[in-house]
Amino acid sequence: MITITIADHHPIIVDGLTHILKNTIHEIIDVVSDGKELIASLEEEVPDLVIMEIDMPNLQGLTAIKELRKLFPGIKIMVYSTHPEGMYALSAIKAGAMGYIGKTADTATVLKAVIQVARGGIYLNNNLVEMLSNTDPSHNSTLAYRYKKLSTRETEVLNMLSSGKRNKDIAESLDINEKTVSTYKTRLLKKLDAGSLAELIQQARLLQTSDL
Repeated sequence: MITITIADHHPIIVDGLTHILKNTIHEIIDVVSDGKELIASLEEEVPDLVIMEIDMPNLQGLTAIKELRKLFPGIKIMVYSTHPEGMYALSAIKAGAMGYIGKTADTATVLKAVIQVARGGIYLNNNLVEMLSNTDPSHNSTLAYRYKKLSTRETEVLNMLSSGKRNKDIAESLDINEKTVSTYKTRLLKKLDAGSLAELIQQARLLQTSDL
């Protein structure tokens, strides 16, 4: 029996996951709806697998994955998110997650990912696996290759910029100062070879809609 904690603040998603995992080899031992509840739950009992949304109250996105790994060494985390896989999955894995599933995935894919991650494997969709294994230097100039070089925090800032958030909003959301946000914007312009903020946002939106 694989024990699971679900961390998601959307009741309908929790209901859907519960239905998918019902009558299988999985046991849901807790359901939480924000970061503070998740920490408290894990202090009580660490399950075989945490299935979590990275965009929850009291949870600092991808950074939270690193923090959870420090607090609970060996914890297995699978991200189940509304954020596009092409833009977030690689950064989630770099942060310490062992799998990433978009919420548009079908039931069979979710079950496959849960079993694979719970048993200690890594789960990414086939297109992402192919991109990761691509070592052909001729691809070095592509947007996908450049995106792979972004840090976890740079990815978060890029996503917020593409959502139309101002520097002040981003700083408050990530608990950093506005000057630091400006520094990240400068790095993003350079790393993604964008000539302006408008071009940077356009590239971010291309990543969000891509099949990487």
